[in-house]
Amino acid sequence: MMRKMRWVLLGAAMGAGMTILAGQTGAFNPSRAIAAASDTYRQLNLFGDVFEKIRSDYVEKPEDAKLIESAINGMLTSLDPHSSYMDAKSFKDMQVQTRGEFGGLGIEVTMEDGQLKVVTPIDDTPASKAGVMSGDIIAAIDDEPVQGLSLNQAVEKMRGAVNTPVRLKIVRKGMSDPLDVKIVRDVIRIRSVRMRNEGGDIGYIRITQFNEQTFDGLKKAIEDLNKEIPADKLKGYVIDLRNNPGGLLDQAIAVSDAFLERGEIVSTRGRNADETQRFNARAGDLTKGKPVIVLINGGSASASEIVAGALQDHKRATVVGTRSFGKGSVQTIIPLGQNGAIRLTTARYYTPSGRSIQAKGIDPDVQVMPDVPPELKGKDETKGEASLRGHLKNGEDERGGSSAYVPPDPKNDKQLNYALDVLRGVKVNDASPANKPKTAN
Repeated sequence: MMRKMRWVLLGAAMGAGMTILAGQTGAFNPSRAIAAASDTYRQLNLFGDVFEKIRSDYVEKPEDAKLIESAINGMLTSLDPHSSYMDAKSFKDMQVQTRGEFGGLGIEVTMEDGQLKVVTPIDDTPASKAGVMSGDIIAAIDDEPVQGLSLNQAVEKMRGAVNTPVRLKIVRKGMSDPLDVKIVRDVIRIRSVRMRNEGGDIGYIRITQFNEQTFDGLKKAIEDLNKEIPADKLKGYVIDLRNNPGGLLDQAIAVSDAFLERGEIVSTRGRNADETQRFNARAGDLTKGKPVIVLINGGSASASEIVAGALQDHKRATVVGTRSFGKGSVQTIIPLGQNGAIRLTTARYYTPSGRSIQAKGIDPDVQVMPDVPPELKGKDETKGEASLRGHLKNGEDERGGSSAYVPPDPKNDKQLNYALDVLRGVKVNDASPANKPKTAN
C-alpha cells in the first residue's frame, strides 16, 4: 500500500507540505464516463500488447522491471520537463539532498584526471579534525583503490552510518609516502547559507539552495553579522540568490518571511480553484527594517524566484542582476513504497501581486550585466524555462534565460559591487519594484 505522504518541491529538491487531489467539476454524465473508461482500457490493452511483443521478440532478452520503469518515466516526462520517476536509490539521494544532512566525513571532493581530489574539508567535521587538507588525493577507501570509480561511487563509499569508521589512503604533495587516516563518520550538515562581513558595514549572505537547513542558517547568519557589525554602522544586507536552483517551498516561504512583517508571500494554484493555497508572512523582520538588496541571475530558479518576487512586490528589497530562470511550477513528491517515488507537477505559483513567473522569470529592478571573460561569452547564458521542451505555457510574452556568470573574485563582481555602492550611498538607489527596470553601467 502506498504511504499517504507528499513532499512539495520547487526546483531540484522537495519538502513536507501538501496533498493535492484532482477532482471533476460540472454535472456527471454516466454515458460519457463509461465511454472514457472504455477508451482508457483499450489504451492499456495496447500497452500490454507492446510490452509482450518487446519481451518475446526483442533481439536481446530485456529486463521486465527496466521496461516498466522506462514506460513510467516516459509517461511522466511527456507531461513537462519537471515531472519524472525516481527509483529507490534516486529517491534516497533526493531525500539526503533536501534534508541537508547525512552520515559522512565532511569533505568536498572532485574528480580530476581520474583522481579523487579534496577541494576543501568542512570546518569542525571529522575530516578537518583528522587533518585532511585541500589538495589531498584520496587513493583508496577502506583499502579499495579509487582508480576506476566514478565520483558518485567514491562519495557513496565515504558516506555511511554515524559512528562507523572509514580508512582513507591519502597522497599529499611534498610527502613521499601516503598517509593512512582513520576517520569516524558523523552527522554532516550541508551548508546552504554562507555569510561574510563586507567592510565592517554590510552583511553579505549567500544562499546556495533551499534545503531543510536554510532558514536556520539564514537566522544564524543574521545573528552572527549583528554581533560583528554594530547596529549604528550596519547599512544593510545583500542576499545573493544567483545560481540558486531552488528547493523546498516551506524554506522559500520562511526565508521571505524573515524580511517581512505582513502580507502574502506566495500562492499556489492547482488544476481546480479549491486547490489554491496562500502563504502569508508573520510579524517579525529579523533585519529590523535594514535595507536589503537581492542579487539574481539566469541561474536563479523556482524557490529563489519566490523570495525575490515576494520581496520585490512588497517593495522590501531592490532586486539587482539579470532576469531569473522562470520556473514557476510546484512539484509534489509521491512515494511509492519500495519502488521509489514520482515527481509530479501539481500547481503553479504566483507572487503576491498575482504574477506568474512561469517561462517569464523575475525582471530585476536594476539590470547589471556581468563582465564576462571573452572565452565564456555566449556560454554564460541559461536557456531558461521558456526554452525547455514541453514546458508549461504562459501566454505570448514568454522570455528566455539570461547571463548566469558570477566572477570567482568578488573584486570583479560588478553586480555585488553595485549593491555595495548603493547600500553605502556611493550610488543613489532610485530603483524600486514600483519602477520599470533600469540598467546600470
